[in-house]
Amino acid sequence: MRFDTLNYIRFWGVRGSYPAPFGSHMRVGGNTSCVELRVDNHVLICDGGSGIIPLGHALMTQPEIKEVTIILTHYHWDHISGLPFFIPAFVPGWKVNIYGPGDSKRIIEQRISGQMIDPYFPIEVETWLADIQYLTARNSQLEYGPFKMETFNVHHPGSTFGYRIQVHDKIIVYASDNELSFIDKSIADRKSELEPQELKLIEAMRLEEREKALESVYNAHVFIHDAQYTPEDYAKKRGWGHSCYIDTAHFAIDAHVKQLYLFHVDPNYNDAKIEDLHRATIKLLHERQADTECHIAREGLIIDIDKL
Repeated sequence: MRFDTLNYIRFWGVRGSYPAPFGSHMRVGGNTSCVELRVDNHVLICDGGSGIIPLGHALMTQPEIKEVTIILTHYHWDHISGLPFFIPAFVPGWKVNIYGPGDSKRIIEQRISGQMIDPYFPIEVETWLADIQYLTARNSQLEYGPFKMETFNVHHPGSTFGYRIQVHDKIIVYASDNELSFIDKSIADRKSELEPQELKLIEAMRLEEREKALESVYNAHVFIHDAQYTPEDYAKKRGWGHSCYIDTAHFAIDAHVKQLYLFHVDPNYNDAKIEDLHRATIKLLHERQADTECHIAREGLIIDIDKL
């Protein structure tokens, strides 16, 4: 199979929080968030975690493509820590477009360059020799080549985006960090303080919020979503901005997603544990008689977009 001509999605980094280069983790992978979409020789890169480093090396081995667009969900370190080592950014003749949360190109540039200044890093972005362009969206929409992207806000500390990406007739939704039960937690924490009428109003707001969130994902061919925690770990880390894999599965079913990929998995979970969570998710899908398929987002996994 020639991947220089195939339209595909490839996972280069699938871990959350920090890289986990351990022998017990290599079936799933140890790099942090980075997903490549290649269609019609246009490369769209979702997040710049440590997975973007091997992607950069791979891009340097081919002659056809000299431009990429990187879309960032947010600026937490596990999502941008690979950018200082992304080789195409240092090579004249390349063009690297970068987009992420921020009201202006200048703000996006400041957030990227902040990790590459003394005393945190010895080389600043001024050493990038590629043509670096910081992008802005219009009405939360962005286009690059065949990709039409729409941002939506998710529940994670700080300003964080999810992306609904349309390419040809396919829909791919990427939401790496998102706490689906965030509002449920907020209601539970204040339930004893609220009058019945207030609870009724808040419940209506919760349902409205969920419907709006489902719209961003509805009928996606591929849904790449935060599935960081087990129920036990999520109970300890409510409010941290990540989802229990069970919440992710139910949400995918309700959104009529065709293929769910469990992503941004906890770096403390070894391969066997993640594979157990995958089997439990498949069981849940079967119990709900859902058509949704579930997969582990494994580093190196390639999805043929044309066959979705």
